Amino acid sequence: MLEYFNFRVIYSYLPLFLEGFLSTGWISFTSLFLCLVVGTVACAARLSRSRLFSTPAAIYIESIRSTPLLAQLYFFYFGLPSLGLRLPEIQTGILALMLNSGAYMAEILRAGVQSISRGQIEAGMSSGLSYFQRLRTIILPQAIGVTIPPLLGQAIVLVKDSALLSLISILELTRTGQVLTSERFMPAEGFFTVAAFYLVWYFFLKYLSNWWQGRLIFRQRA
Repeated sequence: MLEYFNFRVIYSYLPLFLEGFLSTGWISFTSLFLCLVVGTVACAARLSRSRLFSTPAAIYIESIRSTPLLAQLYFFYFGLPSLGLRLPEIQTGILALMLNSGAYMAEILRAGVQSISRGQIEAGMSSGLSYFQRLRTIILPQAIGVTIPPLLGQAIVLVKDSALLSLISILELTRTGQVLTSERFMPAEGFFTVAAFYLVWYFFLKYLSNWWQGRLIFRQRA
């Protein structure tokens, strides 16, 4: 089979693949940082006893999780301009990834928060800490500690979901495979290389997660 596989073509397109690899990286990590912020805020709002915060958070989380990312991406790309708001392709892609993964991050963090002993929260209350102080100093550090594996899983999903941005003409890894296929009609070479580069991002995230877990003060109880 390998005698039909043209490595020379892959080598000639390597600069384009590297550009797509780096583009996937910075788009994914920008979206990941933003979705952690959105997820933390949405988690705090949904756990709030005030319906003024919990109801909008619940609507956001459930509406995002019940609709496919592709539909959300097309809404932001095609729907927002019809409403008078036009964003560049990159910003549209990051917005879609941020809001989509942010909803899942919120639920992951909420599960981590609810796994914390009630006694620790009551100790913070008896010390005079406000809700947001308890969240920042007691709850979130432990919640993040016990939710690293699912957070890593969601980060990997986000990197793979960035492939959908090729549908709005953003040059990332999947788009580079499409370019090679359209110019040389070599889908095997194109998408094999794309898959190999995605594998690099996967092992990088896995290493980063193991490194982070090894330096956390809080550990998940056995």
